[in-house]
Order: sequence, then structure tokens, then C-alpha cells
Amino acid sequence: MEKPKSVEAYFESLPDVEREPLQKLRETIASAAPEADEGITYSMPGFLLDGHGFVAYAAFKDHYSFFPMSSEAVEQHREELGSRVTGKGTISFEYGRPLPTALVKKVVRTRLAEAIAKRAKRK
Repeated sequence: MEKPKSVEAYFESLPDVEREPLQKLRETIASAAPEADEGITYSMPGFLLDGHGFVAYAAFKDHYSFFPMSSEAVEQHREELGSRVTGKGTISFEYGRPLPTALVKKVVRTRLAEAIAKRAKRK
């Protein structure tokens, strides 16, 4: 897939089976980090803080993934995430299974606290 020009264009390119669960993930992230702006980061739809990639997500053939862009945020919730952790900074979900929204929100809030702390150090 070529780099999407916008989050909307990315979603329009997806079949329903991928679009609907990814939309739920998108809404869950947005509700946990309302100060973040939607955009494309690392060629994926995601959210940015102060113009920097904050988190991203993407649809794949057999699953969809959430990328907190922080191995520390993943590690802090590794036990709860269990087998959903499929890489150093990747959390994967299966199509057809409910999204663990409370858990996603916890990871997003952990990542948000981390990003805010980094922002404070830059000032």
C-alpha cells in the first residue's frame, strides 16, 4: 500500500471488515488523548502531539495493530496485554474479537504521560 495522503483516505481504502474495528480503535485512542491531533505518522494513520508522532495504528490482512511508539508503555502493561504484544512496540488485535477498550486507553494514557514528560524536558 502506498503512503496515505490523509487518515480519511486511509480509511476509505479499507474493506469494511478492516475499517470497522480500526475505527473503534481510532475512537478509543482519541477519547483517551483528546489533546492529540490526527494525522499520518510513519506512513500510518495515528495521532500526533506537538507535531510529533504519538501513536499509530494500521490494518493488515489477518489482524490490526496499535503502535504506541514506546516500548516502555508496552512493557508497563505487558502482563495485561499478554499475547497481544507481537513485537517490541506492537500490540495486535484479531478481527472479529472485541477490542479491549479499557486496556487500550490505559496504554494511551501511559504513553501520553510519557510524551508530556518529554515535552517538559524540551522546554
